Amino acid sequence: MRTKTIPVIILSMAMLSSCMQGRSDKRAGNAIQDPEPGTAEVVFSEYEHDFGPVKEGTKVSHVFHFVNKGPGNLVIQSALTTCGCTVSRYSRKPIAPGKEGRLEVVFNTSGKNGMQTKTVTVRSNASKPVVILKITAEVSSDK
Repeated sequence: MRTKTIPVIILSMAMLSSCMQGRSDKRAGNAIQDPEPGTAEVVFSEYEHDFGPVKEGTKVSHVFHFVNKGPGNLVIQSALTTCGCTVSRYSRKPIAPGKEGRLEVVFNTSGKNGMQTKTVTVRSNASKPVVILKITAEVSSDK
């Protein structure tokens, strides 16, 4: 019985490996060379913004501009921030191909001190479904 088990295991592993390799190659090809037809493509004009020196207790905001460079409608599904001191605002309406959109980030510096870095994780239906935006500020109470 043992001699029959080993060839079955080896054959099963070879088949599984073959299937996994084909799936991996197909995904890599689709993501890099051949995106799905009708897929949106979100391109931000910048991915980081530095507010510079900011007085503690103020609210500062920045608008990240983006363009849908793909052939399909772009839908921003969420824009999650790293803490409650940072809020994002964006349109829930689909962005047509070639059209621009905006995502505003508001940072409340109350109770903060020193160098602050916050991120916004933007999820969409684009070919790259997750984009990370970053804001930084040097918060000081002695201004």
